[in-house]
Amino acid sequence: MSLKSVRTDLAQRAPDLSIIVTERSTATVEEAAATHNVEPNQIAKTLGVKVGSGPQAKTVLIVMAGTKRLDNRLTKDALGGRPRFLNGEEVLALTSHPPGGVCPFGLSEPLPVYCDESLRAFNIVIPAAGATNASVMLTPARLAELTSAEWVTVTS
Repeated sequence: MSLKSVRTDLAQRAPDLSIIVTERSTATVEEAAATHNVEPNQIAKTLGVKVGSGPQAKTVLIVMAGTKRLDNRLTKDALGGRPRFLNGEEVLALTSHPPGGVCPFGLSEPLPVYCDESLRAFNIVIPAAGATNASVMLTPARLAELTSAEWVTVTS
């Protein structure tokens, strides 16, 4: 279902983009980089994160360069609260995408998307496309445009 929702979404909003489905797994940054013959930071990993606590908490997706790590202080400064990673079941329920295939496209419900500045170091980035063997290649600017993402600095 998830790959299908990404196909439908991109066919409507970005028909020029092709989803790349491979025989090999692209579920981890290392696997995706090897499969696409790019450096690991060109893999645009998508994290499901709850920011803040209590009634003010919000759930967001953060897309960042593959080997970068979320910095708690920078995230709190940029998004207004301390981040907590969602577990695999929460991410699947929220996005319809399995761990290893999570992306900001074809979501089951709209979510705020933030793109980390680390992505801007590359002409092309490769996020997953809703399955553990599916990806899409695009520029960081196009990724942000298609997801209505806000650019933030949340990695160090």
